[in-house]
Parts: sequence; C-alpha cells; structure tokens
Amino acid sequence: MLEIKNITKTYKGGKAAVSNLSLTVHSGDIYGFIGHNGAGKTTTIKAIVGIHGFDCGQILVDGKDITKEPLVCKKNMAYIPDNPDLYEYLTGIQYLNFIADLYEVSQADRKERIRQEAEDFGIYQALGDLMSTYSHGMKQKLALTGALIHTPKLLILDEPFVGLDPEASLILRQKMHGLCEKGSAIFFSTHVLEVAEKLCSRIGIISEGKLMIEGTTAELTKEKSLEDIFMEVARHGKTD
Repeated sequence: MLEIKNITKTYKGGKAAVSNLSLTVHSGDIYGFIGHNGAGKTTTIKAIVGIHGFDCGQILVDGKDITKEPLVCKKNMAYIPDNPDLYEYLTGIQYLNFIADLYEVSQADRKERIRQEAEDFGIYQALGDLMSTYSHGMKQKLALTGALIHTPKLLILDEPFVGLDPEASLILRQKMHGLCEKGSAIFFSTHVLEVAEKLCSRIGIISEGKLMIEGTTAELTKEKSLEDIFMEVARHGKTD
C-alpha cells in the first residue's frame, strides 16, 4: 500500500533530514514509525502526503507515484498532523461535509458514517457548534472523524494519541484495527512506545534521518522490549 524507495530530503544548509530511506507498508499493516525529536519522522510523513518535496527517491501509494499522480494518491489516503489546523469559522458538521465532498462520499453514506464516527468519539452532539468553541481534544476527535468517513486505503497519523483522553485513545486503537481488517494500511509516528508495541504489526526506528531498525513487532521484541531497543538505538546506533 505504501512504498518508500531510497528517499532523501535535504534542507537549506546541507542537513539531511531523511537519508536514503526505504520501507514498505502492506495492506493490513499498522506500522509504527518511531524516533526522537528531530529524527526525521515528520519530514518523512510530509513527503508521503505530498506536502514536502524530496531530493531523490520515490514514494508510491497503492502503486501510484505521489509526485506524478498526487491527486490519485491523496484520494486514497487520509492524513492528520500532530496539531491539526481546522477551519474554526465552520461548525463541526460543516467541516465534515466539506471533507465528505472532497472525497466524493455520497449523501446517504456520509450521514451514517458521520453519525457513527462522531458518536463513537463522543462529539456528535457538538457538531452544530463552531469549531472555535472546541477544546484541543475535541478538535482532534473531529479531525479523526473526518479522516475515517471515506474509509481511506492508507491512513497517515503524526502523534495521534497526544491530547486524547484514555477513552478516545482506546476507541482510536479499535478503529485502527477495524480499518486494517478491511484491507487498509496505517502508518503513524508516536513517542508512546507501550502503545506501539501492543498495537503495531511492524515497527521502524529512525535516527538522524536513517532507518536503523525495521521489522515485525514480534521479531523485534522477541528478546527485548521496544523501549530497550529504542534506547540502544538512541545511545549507540543500530542494535544487534
């Protein structure tokens, strides 16, 4: 579903934020992308979704090149940044209908999907309110609702659990599993190693723009915890 082939992204001054990065996320995968602050996680994610260009390499979404067919790729995915900027002059329901229009979700389908997702996240009764009145957590739940209503083939999340209460975190984990059971794939960054170890089918650890460790969660944590592996990478580079 997602193929990253040898991408490199260098910023002004010559610093390589991402260096020769390659990885694959298959349908049904929940892929946890882990690294310290400044490791290159967000740069990679923004390249995947078409916000950042990159110097060389290739990114394919469901077999399509993000640089050559950006609209086709974006139609198949949903992306939520770590701090989503929403249109605060709209009500929640106006925002969700706008998203549904972009992804060409029919009126009949969107009504049921909006109701279901918003009720699950506990914001259905607030959809008639302006988003400027929403708390940070409510805005995050609204953004998640919008991301799910077109059942994306690829869901990209940057630190999705930050700011969510425990109940919403549990609901999101359940929805991530449910989406993958339908054949979608999820790629997300996180600092919450416990969640990643329990939730992810595959994990990649990035450091200084390079993918240091990659594999199935079962393989990586067979003898060590994910926390131990992460700390070894952080201190010494690639672990054994």
